[in-house]
Amino acid sequence: MKKLATLAVLFVLTNSFDQRENAYTTGEWLKMRIHYGVVNAGYATLEVKEATKNNKKVHHVIGKGWTIGMTKFFFNVDDNYESYFDKETGKPYQFVRKIDEGGYTKNQVGFFNQAKNTVLVKDYKHDKEKTLSVPEEVQDIVSSYYYLRNHPKIDKLKVGESIAIDMFFDGETTKFKLKFLGKEDISTKFGKVSCLIFRPYVQAGRVFQEEESLTVWVSDDDNKIPIRVKASLAVGSLKADIEAFKGLKYSFKIKSK
Repeated sequence: MKKLATLAVLFVLTNSFDQRENAYTTGEWLKMRIHYGVVNAGYATLEVKEATKNNKKVHHVIGKGWTIGMTKFFFNVDDNYESYFDKETGKPYQFVRKIDEGGYTKNQVGFFNQAKNTVLVKDYKHDKEKTLSVPEEVQDIVSSYYYLRNHPKIDKLKVGESIAIDMFFDGETTKFKLKFLGKEDISTKFGKVSCLIFRPYVQAGRVFQEEESLTVWVSDDDNKIPIRVKASLAVGSLKADIEAFKGLKYSFKIKSK
């Protein structure tokens, strides 16, 4: 249960990917309902706004995750993840990570210097800052989602093939890898939706049962939005389903009611 927040984060990260014309636009808003067994445990949202960085208009995405009801009393989660990234290249300028997960807190802001391939991380909780080297095409956890939605290979993957990117998170750069598993029609509150299925490779041990414990279903249309996420945890499992959306750039395709 205490890793409910991790699922919200992975919802932010693993929604799928296609880099032709942007799959999203300013005003897009998504909401996922998170279940722990039969319990409605919380929600996660993503919203695309516009801001100005370095004298140019950029995307500003805000991701939130929180617990509700009895879950909130047992393990309160209040997470805020933000990213400012270039509208054309998708490269991040700044990230925000302000979280409270059952008393485990972080309050950080990172500033990317794309010319020098560095990121300055300011830790406001501990009143520290550090500059770290990063790869040229690095993404933060939120910008990764939007970068991958526009990835040129996403609609060309064969079953078993993968996409990998460099992602900066929690003070280090790691390879984030997604494996294409195939297609499936799944039932939602909106009707039956055709989906692409992906398996993100995550670190086994502290949170997940094994490296392949997470599965993500995304809409097989031009939006590539998350429809369902399942995670097997060390104790029990979590599932998130699309609850609401607005401001999609393209029509949301429903196969049947």
